[in-house]
Amino acid sequence: MATPVVTKMAWKLQEIVAHASNVSSLVLGKGSGRLLATGGDDCRVNLWSINKPNCIMSLTGHTSPVESVRLNAPEELIVAGSQSGSIRVWDLEAAKILRTLVGHKANICSLDFHPYGEFVASGSQDTNIKLWDIRRKGCVFRYRGHSQAVRCLRFSPDGKWLASAADDHTVKLWDLTAGKMMSEFPGHTGPVSVVEFHPNEYLLASGSSDRTIRFWDLEKFQVVSCIEGEPGPVRSILFNPDGCCLYSGCQDSLRVYGWEPERCFDVVPVSWGKVADLAVCNNQLIGVAFAQSNVSSYVVDLTRVTRTGTVAQDPVQDSRPLAHQPPPPTAPLRRIYERPSTTCSKPQRVKQNSESERRSPSSEDDRDERESRAEIQNAEDYNEIFQPKNSISRTPPRRSEPFPAPPEDDMAIAKEAAKPSPAMDTQFPVPNLEAPPWPQPVTSTPAPKAEPAIIPATRNEPIGLKASDFLPAVKIPQQTELVDEDAMSQIRKGHDTMCVVLTSRHKNLDTVRAVWTTGDIKTSVDSAVAINDLSVVVDLLNIVNQKASLWKLDLCTTVLPQIEKLLQSKYESYVQTGCTSLKLILQRFLPLITDILAAPPSVGVDISREERLHKCRLCYKQLKGISGLVKSKAGLSGRHGSAFRELHLLMASLD
Repeated sequence: MATPVVTKMAWKLQEIVAHASNVSSLVLGKGSGRLLATGGDDCRVNLWSINKPNCIMSLTGHTSPVESVRLNAPEELIVAGSQSGSIRVWDLEAAKILRTLVGHKANICSLDFHPYGEFVASGSQDTNIKLWDIRRKGCVFRYRGHSQAVRCLRFSPDGKWLASAADDHTVKLWDLTAGKMMSEFPGHTGPVSVVEFHPNEYLLASGSSDRTIRFWDLEKFQVVSCIEGEPGPVRSILFNPDGCCLYSGCQDSLRVYGWEPERCFDVVPVSWGKVADLAVCNNQLIGVAFAQSNVSSYVVDLTRVTRTGTVAQDPVQDSRPLAHQPPPPTAPLRRIYERPSTTCSKPQRVKQNSESERRSPSSEDDRDERESRAEIQNAEDYNEIFQPKNSISRTPPRRSEPFPAPPEDDMAIAKEAAKPSPAMDTQFPVPNLEAPPWPQPVTSTPAPKAEPAIIPATRNEPIGLKASDFLPAVKIPQQTELVDEDAMSQIRKGHDTMCVVLTSRHKNLDTVRAVWTTGDIKTSVDSAVAINDLSVVVDLLNIVNQKASLWKLDLCTTVLPQIEKLLQSKYESYVQTGCTSLKLILQRFLPLITDILAAPPSVGVDISREERLHKCRLCYKQLKGISGLVKSKAGLSGRHGSAFRELHLLMASLD
């Protein structure tokens, strides 16, 4: 008898270059598990089909980096929130902007579509939660209660509740009908990054940077159980569609949990690093992660994963998918959601002359919508996915077949067939550069003959302001010379986006310069920090760093928290500026700070000395917080490694 081929339990599916600059957010469509949306620092939202190399659609209109994206359940609408606080909704089937929603005063950190109504919820760094009616562009209600940034929002399956997770270590449950908070779930000791409702029962799960997952009973409003000992901060969790278990995307592994009692059913090694989102389709779990401008996708074969209290069947002995095997004899312990029998239709555009909303055609929102575009990049994939085959439903082939796994015992063939994933071939042309090939699973599709240009993953510019991003790719030496008109049209690609970014930055710098002319350096730095744009802070610090005499002790108290952000930045120029500023502070003020803190207390009242002592204590506390970061980066190689090692030596006296 022939030995059956044993395939992998988990494997890397694909790696693509998703944006011209760094990826800042991404989400999988939960209905199909095959549609991926990415938001980038280039202010775009790009749509992809998992395991296909080319961008399907690119959505423009935002003028600042896209911080959060979300697809609705039918995957017909997408909403994206930006760093400036604006929200845009696109109709994917019609390939056009649907709504622009403005009202938040800071970054949009979280979004979710109502499961049955034409509403969107948004959570922001301004601590507010807003419920929007996307039919009329209006904010229906504002929920206030969190004291820090709202990191995750989820509607309950019946559409009656909204759960929110925030950096203030709390989870809150809001009643949409009453417009008020129903319950608050304390218990986490760190920022809460994700919440998920059980698909059937009155149960809520929350994950936090304190490395725990907590389960909450939504009838008794109390904790059911707590999973402790996660290998790192919890960033992504997902209930199995039938509710039998919870998946947690951990650092380089997938963990499968039960909650009554709390237990771990299985641990699957997956080399995805920090996975950002999960989805389930065809008994496969899809996980996606991003680093700089690259997005990677991974697959876990759930037919080989233990998802209940019993051991999973060996696929060699029992080839039936788990969905077709007898379910475990368990009954729901809690109440079941009551879902409406009908769903609401997709929102339509409101006419300009309607009684409910009279707006001037020249209003700012309408101008934003005219400037927002949905550019179809790949017509074949777009028609396959978004154009309905009949008036009743869409049945695209992308939902039918699972992803094939490469054989575990045939790695030589897998390596031979591995080819680089093509980048977007029309949207972001750059000169052809050498790049390592991305590994691909073994498939029957023949390998491409030529390798397309790859956008470099390492970037220093925050918004892709590199000239080569807007120049045509040099494909072959024998390329025919372009006529002037064609050359100019290619050079102008991305010009509008670049102008918008530079205009916004220039406006912010003008605000800071107006304060600078008064001669008050401290107030100038305060105004730059208040703008909440690190690029402006970097520009100002580059000026202050050139003249050490401008530095004062009270300036250090404002700049040190910003330096901590710069040292953790993904941009090389930001890290370099942060190192330079920190070195100046250590050389100029650290001896003074340590001497004042070590001095004996004075006799009598000396207000100026007390103020100076308070500033020194604050600076010392901030420097202690930064010292751990500097120590962790001192082992890096290259120029930044030597800079961090020098800073580590200068900070030795803090210990």
